[in-house]
Amino acid sequence: MIRYVFIFVWTILSTITMSLAAICVAFFSRKGNGPHKVGRWWAKSILWASGIRIQVKGVENLDLDKPCVFMCNHQSNFDILVLFSALPAQFRWIAKAELFRIPLFGRAMRGAGYISIERKDRRKAIQSLREAAEKIRSGVSVMIFPEGTRSLDGNIGEFKKGGFFLAHDAGVQIIPVVLNGTWSIMSKDSLAIKPGNVTLTILPPVNVTDYSKSDKSRLIEDVREKIVKEFESNKGLKEGN
Repeated sequence: MIRYVFIFVWTILSTITMSLAAICVAFFSRKGNGPHKVGRWWAKSILWASGIRIQVKGVENLDLDKPCVFMCNHQSNFDILVLFSALPAQFRWIAKAELFRIPLFGRAMRGAGYISIERKDRRKAIQSLREAAEKIRSGVSVMIFPEGTRSLDGNIGEFKKGGFFLAHDAGVQIIPVVLNGTWSIMSKDSLAIKPGNVTLTILPPVNVTDYSKSDKSRLIEDVREKIVKEFESNKGLKEGN
């Protein structure tokens, strides 16, 4: 009980402190790199308080000189913290609009150049993807959860099309990222947080130019298959120990 109270208080205090820091840093960071670094410190502090250890694999598959669309499976609220903390690249989130309405936190996200998407408004969602494509063409990578929401049962759900249209329109590679272990730490239907181990795997990039515009379904299937295969290969590991 004491541990949960400590994590809760630490999370609240660090979120307020780091959000204020990110807002201030945003005034001096034209590209949003500064606020993203503050976000990385915020994530590391909460992971430390929660007793989460991360192993990163596949760093050699990153080319930091080329913008891309990162696509990651979505298991838990801790996915965001793990990606912030351990993915060795600058990127911008494409996130649901509700997160941007959180006091201070939402302002910090806007200051970092993250992109809000209204999932219930198709017109606004399309506009958000156009904004994201423009950012990518200017040299900024973005991060997407192609499932659209956290897993209900710990398995990988179906992928939505938006991120794939975005990658094709921007003409950049998709880099699949796979998380194992965050479901065991905090599932969608629970507030309990368990200390444990997480593996973050960066897979080789997928060239969208190998697929025609009319062949989006095959692109989606291929990317999902790569993520599922890697996820399942690590699923037998003892997560949370």
